[in-house]
Amino acid sequence: MQRRRACQLGVAALTPILLTPQLSLAGPGEAASAAPPELTNLRQLAQAQMRFFGLLIYDIRLWAKDAVDAQNWPQQVLALELEYARSLSGTEIAKRSLTEMRRQSEIGSEQAQRWLAEMEAAFPDVKAGDRISGLNEPGAGINFFVNGRLQRSIKDPVFSRLFMGIWLAPQTSEPKLRKQLLGSAAGGA
Repeated sequence: MQRRRACQLGVAALTPILLTPQLSLAGPGEAASAAPPELTNLRQLAQAQMRFFGLLIYDIRLWAKDAVDAQNWPQQVLALELEYARSLSGTEIAKRSLTEMRRQSEIGSEQAQRWLAEMEAAFPDVKAGDRISGLNEPGAGINFFVNGRLQRSIKDPVFSRLFMGIWLAPQTSEPKLRKQLLGSAAGGA
């Protein structure tokens, strides 16, 4: 029944948060992909593939200057880059993101509506090959880039922490993904 319902929703309604990760880390001596223009001062630390019912939805990459501390990642300059393998609705990505942000903290309805509007402006509908990068600026907020071009800056450190926390916070719905992205430092954190 659950599988039939997911199929009825269609691939466009699927979001990164509902998917099962298949992860790999770029180890010493392995070639990590070249940094996109918006992330040139960072290096790729981890990469994963998100799949649903075997379908590749997107690749996710963690970028940072140095190793990311599982306890203090909100205070570090880092980015998450998603490269999509198929079409998804930007509105649905924004809605699911808000749901996942609420796993970490209570968000009032007025704040939720403001943040949802910001995310809807930041996330266009995507197709295969499109990239969305979120660059965390500690204490300042987050910049969203679509295919290398600045799409939206949200100058709110709480929003930035909760958004990046979708993948990096202990309350994530994907703890295995978190552990892979943050390495062994995420073990029990």
